[in-house]
Formats: sequence, structure tokens, C-alpha cells
Amino acid sequence: MSSPDAGHPPSTVADADRRSMVLESAMATFARFGYRKTSMEEVARAARISRPGLYFLFSSKETLFRAAVTQALERDITAVEQVLADSGRPLSERLVEAFDQWAGRYVGPLTRDVAAVIEDNPNLLGEIVETTPRRFEELITDAIAVESGHEAASFVAQTMISASIGLKHQAPSREFYLGRLKVAIGLLVG
Repeated sequence: MSSPDAGHPPSTVADADRRSMVLESAMATFARFGYRKTSMEEVARAARISRPGLYFLFSSKETLFRAAVTQALERDITAVEQVLADSGRPLSERLVEAFDQWAGRYVGPLTRDVAAVIEDNPNLLGEIVETTPRRFEELITDAIAVESGHEAASFVAQTMISASIGLKHQAPSREFYLGRLKVAIGLLVG
């Protein structure tokens, strides 16, 4: 029996895990202080790594920010793909969970800052801020199309996304967001 990391030297796996952990700490720090007020020193402290060690991994704050957001968006899209692929569950349940993975995680007083940091700094991020939302819309549309046909699916998906965005801005908590989203999805896909 081989381990999931078979074929990779232990240091490569440890380096990837460390990089991922640093990016998680960076995202939390950017969310807490905002992009402009976050220093590499603060990120290093939060990640429990030396400042030179952080600069060894990421040459600048901009590079670190881009990598942290990219990791978060890729993780979210992968989770959405997995949820929607589970065709053994009702479509409405899969859609609610997909939206929770994509947007619900960022609802509430603490997590709202993560979305704000991303939205406030699109010029630093490049095309990923456009490609991942497009991919999300495609995934939602394709899941709906299986049951209702592709023509109607696009409009239904866009309406769900609009409802999610509106709810995200008014929701005081993730639970509130999910409760209202279930109602909207129920109305749109029955």
C-alpha cells in the first residue's frame, strides 16, 4: 500500500503544506488589516515563519496576495465541482451546498473582510477574479441544465448568482444566508 504522497520526496510535500499554511495565514491577515495595511512582517508572524523565510517563498506582498487569493478561489471551485458532481443527491441540496462553498463561507462579520479585500484589489489579482466566477457560473448552469435543459439553465443560474450576491450583502450570518438561499433556490428549481 502506498501513501498519497508516494513518489514525492518528503521535503516536497512538507514544503507544499508549509506554503499552503503560509497562504492561509496571509489571507486571514489581509482580511483582518486590508491589503495596504498588511505588512510582510505581520504575515510572517501569523504564519509562524521568519520574515526572510517568507520572502524566500514570496518575493513581494503583491505576489503573496495573488497566491493567497488564487489558492482560496481554486479551493472553493474544487469544492463546488465535487458537490455538484454528486448526482445521487437532489439538485436543490447540491446547489445550496455549492453556493455555501463559493459564497457562504464569506458571510458574516469576520469573513466579510476576505471578500472585501478581494473586491477592493482586483488590479493586483489579474484574470483569476474573472475566470473563477465564470467557472462557477458554468458549473451551476451545467448542473441545472441536466434537469431543465440548457436554454433555461443559464437564466436560472444567473438569477441564483444575483440572489446570492444580494443575500451576501444583507446577511448577518452564514445561517441567515443559507436559509434565504434555500428559499430562492426552491423557487427557481422547485
